[in-house]
Amino acid sequence: MTSVAKVAFVFPIRSVRLRIALWNTIAVSAAVIIALITLRQTVHWALLNEIDQVLSEDGAEVRLVVAELATDGLEAIGEELSRKAAGHKQHRWFVRLLGADNEAAWSSQSGPDDEIPQSLPLAATPSTVGNCRTLSGMLPTNSLGLTQFQIGASLDQFHDDVVVVDRLVLIIVAVMICLAPLFGFWLAGLATRRLEEMTATAASLHPSEMTERLPHRGIGDEFDQLAVTFNDLLDRLAAFLEERRNFLADAAHELRTPLAAIRSTSEVTLAEDRPEGVYRGVLEQIIEDCEALEVLVNQVLLLSEAVAFEGKSGIESVPWSDVIRKSIDMFAGVAEARDIRITCSTDSTINVLGSRRHLSQVSNNLIDNAIKYTQPGGRIDITTLRDHKSGAAVLKINDDGLGISAADLPRIFDRFFRADRARHRDSTHGTGLGLCICKSIIEAHRGTISCESELGIGSRFIVTLPISKTNQR
Repeated sequence: MTSVAKVAFVFPIRSVRLRIALWNTIAVSAAVIIALITLRQTVHWALLNEIDQVLSEDGAEVRLVVAELATDGLEAIGEELSRKAAGHKQHRWFVRLLGADNEAAWSSQSGPDDEIPQSLPLAATPSTVGNCRTLSGMLPTNSLGLTQFQIGASLDQFHDDVVVVDRLVLIIVAVMICLAPLFGFWLAGLATRRLEEMTATAASLHPSEMTERLPHRGIGDEFDQLAVTFNDLLDRLAAFLEERRNFLADAAHELRTPLAAIRSTSEVTLAEDRPEGVYRGVLEQIIEDCEALEVLVNQVLLLSEAVAFEGKSGIESVPWSDVIRKSIDMFAGVAEARDIRITCSTDSTINVLGSRRHLSQVSNNLIDNAIKYTQPGGRIDITTLRDHKSGAAVLKINDDGLGISAADLPRIFDRFFRADRARHRDSTHGTGLGLCICKSIIEAHRGTISCESELGIGSRFIVTLPISKTNQR
């Protein structure tokens, strides 16, 4: 089963689209339910507040009626209030007038005597008693001895309106619960469509063909950022694979030349009988060629190890000056034999974090190159110091040798690259891997290596490495 088919198989259960749809349903449902509950409570408050406002206005009107008609008698007041009660019959509006003994002096025919007690507390705002909203208050001084009034209205209409609102809320919630998953699934499909396209493209990639890239629209969203990041990774992988192929081709070419020489020499020698001395000379030449092959194979293995090294194994706090001085001691005899003077100025307080064996290989290669390409009577200056601005350990190796041409300088760290033969002092040209090995090791240690050179004047190699934290001052 292909990776694409596998994705399609797990889609209904584990897909991002389904999870986004579920999250969207939960979020939308929660938001809508909270909004509807808030709306319901707001409507409830608004309806009740409207009733309270009407009762407050009715209370003020009752006071005016009593004040204006008190001289005409209780019957005139009752007729006026009865007309008002008849106009609000659908709300079961009622009014009750109390005397000094808190006994009802008059009440409207619609009054719910069985629901509203006569001993209502005086209140500035309406209150709910049973199924009625009531308001009681003091009356102005009058000749009839009336002291209090009680007015109210039934809450049946209010409850009916609330039931309608509740029913509407439930219908909306039910419709939303049914539609939200479908709508969320559709929206999630729009959001994840590009992700599915990227998955299909990534599944079609093959290590032997790394030219295809993930599409991006250039609008700068998260999918574009993912596509750009993934494409950048593909570019690096393609470059790495191409470099690997070139390395294998170059290594095969370098190995083929000495192997062909050994074979041709052996075949020519065996073509006819020859004196013993000739055979001895041929065997010595074969041994020399095998030694060159051994050096090349060892350097290829070392380069492969340096590329794979990520600073995770065998790292320690390495005294940088000790590594440099041991390399100088190793090549001191060669330098003396060629009349080359080496001066060294090192800071013994600098420690770098890394592999002592790999760092020794770097210093050995750089010092060996400096001696190899310096004329007899020349000078090599080696310095280690602390760069306080960048917080790095710096190694400088200066020689006054042949130098490197401007055309060759950018390529000296390439695999199997050999500079202009005019630069070489003898016929030993090396394998072209030494500086490449140095660069790989230094970069694996999060450092840098560079070269400054001028043909006929000399070269300066500069290595920077992070200082060990236990050594920073």
